[in-house]
Amino acid sequence: MSEVSVVFVSPDGEEIQVSGEIGSTLLELAQSVGIDIEGACEGNMACSTCHIVVEDKFFGLLQEASEDEEEMLDLASDLRRTSRLGCQVYLTKELDGVRLFVPKNSRNMMGL
Repeated sequence: MSEVSVVFVSPDGEEIQVSGEIGSTLLELAQSVGIDIEGACEGNMACSTCHIVVEDKFFGLLQEASEDEEEMLDLASDLRRTSRLGCQVYLTKELDGVRLFVPKNSRNMMGL
């Protein structure tokens, strides 16, 4: 299996099921299918605009967030226990079927 199924849940509750290549980031996937996730720093972990909330049952399957990612997440709006930056989460076969919640607000600290 080189692709996995991912469900993005918009702030209004709409569920959008897509498929993504293993090894790509959640930000890359979201942007490639038109999901409204900004990624102002283009995936360089210099902003928090690709903040997503990972479904609880999949959160423990993710590689632990780095200290730098944690610092960027502190700047995100609507932060939750299972919050991550989409640019730092890579698709793996274990994430097949994951649901990702797109926060209603994002905070662009880059001024873009």
